[in-house]
Amino acid sequence: MSINRRSALAFLGLGIAAPAFAQAPTRYAGTVAFKHGVASGDPLADRVMLWTRITPAEAGAGEIAYRWRITPTDKPGLFRRVKTLTGEGVTSAARDFTVKVDVGGLKPGAHYTYEFEANGVVSPPGWTRTLPVGKTTDVVLAVASCSLHPNGYFHAYSAIVSLPRVDAVLHLGDYIYEYGGPGSYGMDSKVAWHRAHEPNHEILSLADYRTRHAQYKSDVQLQAAHAKAAWIVVWDDHETANDSFMSGAENHTPIDEGPWNERKARAIKAYYEWMPIREPADGGFAINRTFHFGDLASLMMLETRLTARDKQLTYDQDLNGMDGKPDLPAFRKKLADPYRRMMGEEQEGWLAGELKASVASGRTWQVLGNEVVMARLGIPSARKEMGEAAYARALAASSEPARKRITRLEEFSKLGLPYGLDMWDGYPVDRERVYAAVKAAQARAIVLSGDSHAFWVNELFDEAGARAGVEFGTTGITSPGAGDVLTAFPIGEVFASANKEVVFSDQAAKGFVLLTLTPTEAKGELMAVSNITEPTFETRVVKTFKVTPEPGGLSAPVAV
Repeated sequence: MSINRRSALAFLGLGIAAPAFAQAPTRYAGTVAFKHGVASGDPLADRVMLWTRITPAEAGAGEIAYRWRITPTDKPGLFRRVKTLTGEGVTSAARDFTVKVDVGGLKPGAHYTYEFEANGVVSPPGWTRTLPVGKTTDVVLAVASCSLHPNGYFHAYSAIVSLPRVDAVLHLGDYIYEYGGPGSYGMDSKVAWHRAHEPNHEILSLADYRTRHAQYKSDVQLQAAHAKAAWIVVWDDHETANDSFMSGAENHTPIDEGPWNERKARAIKAYYEWMPIREPADGGFAINRTFHFGDLASLMMLETRLTARDKQLTYDQDLNGMDGKPDLPAFRKKLADPYRRMMGEEQEGWLAGELKASVASGRTWQVLGNEVVMARLGIPSARKEMGEAAYARALAASSEPARKRITRLEEFSKLGLPYGLDMWDGYPVDRERVYAAVKAAQARAIVLSGDSHAFWVNELFDEAGARAGVEFGTTGITSPGAGDVLTAFPIGEVFASANKEVVFSDQAAKGFVLLTLTPTEAKGELMAVSNITEPTFETRVVKTFKVTPEPGGLSAPVAV
């Protein structure tokens, strides 16, 4: 199907007259606009978060009063009237004029439309759905990650809008990126000249993070995807800074950029203001939470960045010994340290309890919303997997950066080490604790992962060789993958042939995973857009895999 960016404008109803509200009480009486659309999120059976941002025309505006309403769109029964819920509130510069409302009193499994009004101006409409209870025949989820604004158009978001049905959108992090300025990440794209990050430098202050969120939500394709369905989100690293962990980040230098905890707090304040997420009661970073889709599935969203993660190991800093040569025994000892954490004890205990409760309730599927790839990914040798002749041809056809990258991979492949230390591979003991919890609960674990800018279908095994689950990894909306650099190499096929747990990988496609759950199967469709640098695009299914439930577990993923 061919789509263009104008379809997003049509979906949002921009320029179309909206029904009038009763006049809301006002404080700031000037002109306002809803420049950043509307959104809903964190749906439960009886409630949902509604979000918007009201932009005043004048600097220094005081409080702005607003009104909201939400109306069921399902057909009412005989002699029953449609019940519209309404409310009002006030926003101000203290929260960057954003609005979040936790609307309760809704019916389970029901569809709603909603909108806001301020100073006589009505927002674009949005659509949302509460979670079902009881017998549930199917659930459809769109799974997204990694949207780098300068690198391309957000066509994958428009592709989600065009789906005939999506019950919720899961965004697994890197919703924004902190980079900025000439030569920064993504600025070599052919469309970067008119999609450069705002502000045009790396973001550090609260105003910086707010401006960056505002820029992303100014994108009409992203606005349309938010208006399409409720979103369930979690941050990864770039919402704060690259390769972040509890006490720091790779892309943070305290001597130049101030204390990490202060930057982290500013970033998360802006995130809470700008995202349709139900915030922790203590205002902290523990956003692990569970969503139940009737009797069919439980979705457990994990937080693996800011609450407990220890600093990542790196090959540059941790591999070599005093003599400058790789000290493999010492490195493997660091890697296997049982005290190194991806999640803390509290979250691990919470996850174990949620898995057991979901299985005990009779739900078929236990789904983990997870930021980074969980499978074991050894560094592959393209030379070995492709054969000497094919490898030589690909090397000759490659750019200098590609040759350097593939040569480094070849060197490291001889050491038998993990591909990504920022992934679960960098915390193998913690991963075993997750697998132990899955096994103890006899859960049918489907892991959904982002971060890697590649499609993955992985079969997960614990150290004893028992199947622990199946992983669907989503590629980026626009962020570049290894296949964008190693264009002459079938790098996805190389990963799959070299790694037991990798069933399929595409390292270049951009798009999202469409996951459909029923009582008899879980189907993952790898949905790709044809390009991210032209105004029009097409959507295709790269590959489809299904998994079926088995007593105390699930099957291996099978291509269909």
